[in-house]
Amino acid sequence: MTAHEPGEPITYAAAGVDTEAGDKAVELMKDAVRATHSARVVGGVGGFAGLFDVSFLKRYRRPLLATSTDGVGTKVAIAQAMDIHHTIGFDLVAMVVDDIVVVGAEPLFMTDYIATGSVVPERVADIVRGIAQACQATGTALVGGETAEHPGLLGPDEYDIAGAVTGIVEADAVLGPDRVRAGDVLVAMASSGLHSNGYSLVRAVVKEAGWSLDRHVPELGRELGLELLEPTRLYARPCLDLVADAAAQVHAFSHVTGGGLAANLARVLPAGLLAEVDRGTWAVPPVFELIRTLGDVTWRDLESTLNLGVGMVAVVGPDGVAAALSGLAAAGIPAWVLGRVTHDHGGHRRDVVQGTKGVHGGAVLLEGDYRTA
Repeated sequence: MTAHEPGEPITYAAAGVDTEAGDKAVELMKDAVRATHSARVVGGVGGFAGLFDVSFLKRYRRPLLATSTDGVGTKVAIAQAMDIHHTIGFDLVAMVVDDIVVVGAEPLFMTDYIATGSVVPERVADIVRGIAQACQATGTALVGGETAEHPGLLGPDEYDIAGAVTGIVEADAVLGPDRVRAGDVLVAMASSGLHSNGYSLVRAVVKEAGWSLDRHVPELGRELGLELLEPTRLYARPCLDLVADAAAQVHAFSHVTGGGLAANLARVLPAGLLAEVDRGTWAVPPVFELIRTLGDVTWRDLESTLNLGVGMVAVVGPDGVAAALSGLAAAGIPAWVLGRVTHDHGGHRRDVVQGTKGVHGGAVLLEGDYRTA
């Protein structure tokens, strides 16, 4: 905030808001934003509202709009400390787009919001370019956004980001618990790393250990900060391709975010069914083992906070496994059979998770021991 001399008028700039910097940021980002637009986007960059032509919805029998909003949590603190801002947008897009894909919805358009203590045009443009690139990868139009300068509330180099996406799905094509049956198979899709959840735990562990973000970690093969900034994998297009492939028999998806694998998988199961997950079917990536050992974190706390290497789960019919694994392999996503859905006969051990996020549906039983890479 600029110092104010007694007797001089107080200006917006003196209060800490630089509108010219905001205009420059728009100039730097507008080409990346335009690259996400198709013929369905009406108007250009900079309007008061984004316009999207939905006349194509007339082809739907009963179209349902799906929407999701989210941020990326305290992962932004890592980006700010590393002064690397072009990847955090991938995390934002993944958090919202991959949530609506869970119900089988195709993403249509997205808006973003950036709050910062001081607008640095190049930094804001880097953030939005990342959002735009991820939108392109998922077939989502970035139709609008807002950058707000909040001096005094946020430090000059601090910011937070949020976004919202809208998608479309035919009513009789909605995926979820109503389609899941005993005998279905759980197909896991590998995460690219920590994704965007659990960073308060991760940052606490790193701080307590006294490690710097520029520390080279042999088991990771790079600096710690770069590992922690690894962008969230985008599952939208591969998942929608699986839905379109009748042979894959997709009944539900579970996006593994806050709460870990079991808590999120339980949300897409109907009451009376149990998902049996074998912890030994995959090797937990090194970054998770590092956090566990560095902070002496228990496996129970770890699995209820982080994804441990599983970013998305498809629940498919027993005859759809081969097609699902083949489709995901073609999309470049490592995948494997994680477990199966059975009838829930009760009498479980304490490793059962049920009734998470206000959803009182099925249960998830975690069995066996984790393997480390």
